[in-house]
Amino acid sequence: MSDELKKIPIKVEPVKPKEPELQSLYAAHKKIYPKSVSGVFAKWRILFILATQLVFFATPWLQWNGRQAVLWDMVNRKFYIFGLTIWPQDFVYLAAFLMAAAFGLFVWTTIAGRLWCGYACPQTVYTEIMLWIEHWVEGDRNARLKLDKEGMSARKFRIKATKETLMVAFSLVTGFTLVGWFTPIRELTDALPTFSFGPWETFWIFFYAGFTYLLANRLREQVCKYMCPYARFQSVMFDEDTLIISYDAVRGEPRGARKKGTDAKAAGLGECIDCKQCIHVCPVGIDIRDGLQYECIGCAACIDICDEVMDKVGSPRGLIRYTTEAALEGKYPESAILSRLKRPRVVMYTLVLALVLISALVSLSMRAPLKVDIIRDRASLVRETDDGLLENSYSIRLINVTDEEQRLKLSVEGLPDIRLLADKDEIVLPPLANELIGVRVQAPPESAPKGSHKIEFEVKSVGENHFEIEEKSSFIGE
Repeated sequence: MSDELKKIPIKVEPVKPKEPELQSLYAAHKKIYPKSVSGVFAKWRILFILATQLVFFATPWLQWNGRQAVLWDMVNRKFYIFGLTIWPQDFVYLAAFLMAAAFGLFVWTTIAGRLWCGYACPQTVYTEIMLWIEHWVEGDRNARLKLDKEGMSARKFRIKATKETLMVAFSLVTGFTLVGWFTPIRELTDALPTFSFGPWETFWIFFYAGFTYLLANRLREQVCKYMCPYARFQSVMFDEDTLIISYDAVRGEPRGARKKGTDAKAAGLGECIDCKQCIHVCPVGIDIRDGLQYECIGCAACIDICDEVMDKVGSPRGLIRYTTEAALEGKYPESAILSRLKRPRVVMYTLVLALVLISALVSLSMRAPLKVDIIRDRASLVRETDDGLLENSYSIRLINVTDEEQRLKLSVEGLPDIRLLADKDEIVLPPLANELIGVRVQAPPESAPKGSHKIEFEVKSVGENHFEIEEKSSFIGE
């Protein structure tokens, strides 16, 4: 190196360490603008939505024997279901109902995927109703997109205010009706003009209304995608024979736009024209052409719109359709899908469901019209009467579970010369009454030596509907 080059100063810039990139754990939310669609499955969705809301809103107004036909009376701990009254002691029926609901969902999911989510789930139903309101006030997809891109103006404020007012009003009516399942809805209606609800009624009306508005209007598909556990564990119940919404890639690929009348095969294209209408109608914003995804709720809107597009381009329907993974792969023809219902998983779930339902129904049909509970007086286990007899005191809880008056007589057995003393020879129990009756049981000392002795209380009905109930207890000797 020459002396001149050695004299040239060399400036060394320090190397700055590369800053680490921050990766968000949460996907940025993008508002989805589902396009309205008509078709066979859209009509079924409307039918299911109307049916579920008719049951929800109309049932509390039905009357039965002078009271609300269906009422979950938490204060008095009675559940009324038309002529049936469920008491806290009947908790087994609630357990049976929950088991039947769970296994019913398992059976349906194994057979037909997430049809419950797409047609009857409250989140889907209320979200769809909110979309109806939005579509009615703001217009279809393009109109809503255009409106949201505009700056705030008097027109936009009026439209948005009208939409939000209707949604809030619907949410409040929903909350009011829900409370009407637990507090007689006619009493709530009478209190409405003065707003003289109880504190708990007021809380639950606004609580449920608030969450209806939040989940169905604000969060919408995010509930299904991120909050609902069903979307996460559904894959456990899916198999290759489960009926799902699928895109036929063999028919559709390679996708691409083409002019009307173009021979797709000659152009090297599949039947999918890549119009993206299946994405525009999807309420959760997915592309069904990417395959089965946990976000898909099985609403079949993509099937309706794709069939409509296929009709316009002159191709056969069914590019997107209900089918099974095995049928789509050619393992068996789609005509054989029904025969796959006999597979072990479906049979097992169905048998368990049938067993639970049959057991609950048989138990209900054999349920005694009276519930009896024997409570021993533990303050004084045994005492001696003036005539030398041993005496134990008991409280007998009698619950009339029917809508009819019951006339009853009490007796006791189990020891020689044992007898029961009560204030009344005959007890009249009004419909659905719950009474505590105090009785005394006496026995000679020679019949009840020191220790505990098994006895049985008998409750016999007096009247046409004769029945007899026996309850075991114990008598303490000297």
